[in-house]
Amino acid sequence: MVLSAEVSARGDGHLFPFISRRFFMTTEVPIIRARSGSKFISPQGTKAIKDGMRPSDLTEIPDSAPKPSWLRVRIPSGVRYQEVREIVETHKLNTVCAESKCPNIAECWGRGTATLMLMGSVCTRACKFCAVSTGNPHGWLDHNEPTSVADAVALMQLKYVVLTSVDRDDLIDGGAGHYAACIRAIHERSPKTAVEALTPDFRGDHGCVEKILDAGLTTFAQNVETVERLTHVVRDARAGYHQTLDVLAHAKAYAPQTLTKTSIMLGLGETDEEIEQAMDDIRAANVDILTFGQYMRPTANHLPVRRFVTPEQFRAYRDLGLSKGFREVVSGALVRSSYRAEQVLEKENVGL
Repeated sequence: MVLSAEVSARGDGHLFPFISRRFFMTTEVPIIRARSGSKFISPQGTKAIKDGMRPSDLTEIPDSAPKPSWLRVRIPSGVRYQEVREIVETHKLNTVCAESKCPNIAECWGRGTATLMLMGSVCTRACKFCAVSTGNPHGWLDHNEPTSVADAVALMQLKYVVLTSVDRDDLIDGGAGHYAACIRAIHERSPKTAVEALTPDFRGDHGCVEKILDAGLTTFAQNVETVERLTHVVRDARAGYHQTLDVLAHAKAYAPQTLTKTSIMLGLGETDEEIEQAMDDIRAANVDILTFGQYMRPTANHLPVRRFVTPEQFRAYRDLGLSKGFREVVSGALVRSSYRAEQVLEKENVGL
């Protein structure tokens, strides 16, 4: 059994609404439901904005077109889906899979997969594509989380697990030490389990990146999210196109045996020329794996969809990326940053 992932919402993963299949590991009571864009207080006492974005001028801008037929997904159901749901409920785990309305929840939970999300459910950043709530946790951490994460991985008998987290700019090391402790705990409890980490950018701090890599990874991921021109529109001001590329390049130079990966959302107004330039920039950072997926607006307060990319266009982007030397390019409308992560090295577009 494999636990694989998505993004998204902080996409950097935040995933994108591309956030996707992630677990929030916590022993606290569930967050009280609040209206999207409203203020609320998390179980840890953090004042936050639900879904990350307040109502603004963006709220009045419609998507460019209705959602096309190829983005339709089945309603979550099935025995395996119910088993995963029961594990989540029994162990008091909150998942972005459900809260972000990830389009792949039926498939992923139906296969017994998800992504573990570390360091809480409130991000210190507010990217305009991401549905993770935003606020300042003021240093809060669940110090039992490494054990909880390792227990969950062992319980689900995972051979491959993807970890991600919110950004934690309130912590001196961005949470790198805590993140690394979770990785080490998994290795100690389940030594045969491979770990992929979709991390924050740690403000470009190479030392923080090295802490994560030293804990032992199969794949290190940090998402560039979009093309250079749109970065300031799409991502939080503390993120950066070149900052992400620098993090990825350093990760590969520091740990050459570790695969590196990044993801781009399409449909935000980028051009084909900008997409190709982004591929060249990413390849120049020695990134091994690139994924493309359709941006889908998580709430009316987020950026509108400027275009829906066709399946044929996704295939063309994959072919172009492979011609540029990427080890694999996973490209499809419903692809999220760690979609079917365990299948990437099969080099078959993860079966799409």
